[in-house]
Amino acid sequence: MAISFELSAEPRTDTGKGASRRLRRAGKVPAILYGGDREPESLSLLHNQLLRNLEHEAFYSHILTVKTGSGETRAILRDLQRHPSRPLVLHVDLQRVNMTEKLKTHVPLHFTGQDVSPGVKAGGLVSHELVDVLVECLPNNLPEYIEVDISGLEIGESIHLSGLAVPAGVTLLELARGEGHDLAVVTIHAKRGADEVEEAPPAEGEAGGEAAG
Repeated sequence: MAISFELSAEPRTDTGKGASRRLRRAGKVPAILYGGDREPESLSLLHNQLLRNLEHEAFYSHILTVKTGSGETRAILRDLQRHPSRPLVLHVDLQRVNMTEKLKTHVPLHFTGQDVSPGVKAGGLVSHELVDVLVECLPNNLPEYIEVDISGLEIGESIHLSGLAVPAGVTLLELARGEGHDLAVVTIHAKRGADEVEEAPPAEGEAGGEAAG
């Protein structure tokens, strides 16, 4: 992977709403690290470091390195709670990753080729039916994103899950469920309205009765 992300963490024994408020006032974020064959760990993360990482889309689907005084742990971001009106992260859930065991997580889709798509050039509208997909793979095979090239789509055409270029070792779990699960990912629709020009009414005196003699 070209990008790597690290989180500096400290163990915390003081839990509860009051303890969480004190952490946030100190510029830290309460977090939980769970999974694998170990008990869940309560941690605190550096808020500013976390915010900088969250600016990168790749952070949400990468294997992260959580560094504590006792060593390093590989993990993925499972949940994130933000303040409803302020740029603050309130809580983070991290799941441990075993590098020899497959994991399931969501990977974002990146759409390309819209500027040259014949359907778009003809006035069609792009409809993104999915923005991410659930995959299963070994941690080292986890892609940052999956590209969806729509440069060849005409109006009325779609790309389905089966048409995605998925890296080796990565399984699309929805598609693996079998027949009926090959979902549409993106479609180009014709614009609605103004497609048909109403027939103009006849000019006065041209039709609708005999002329007066």
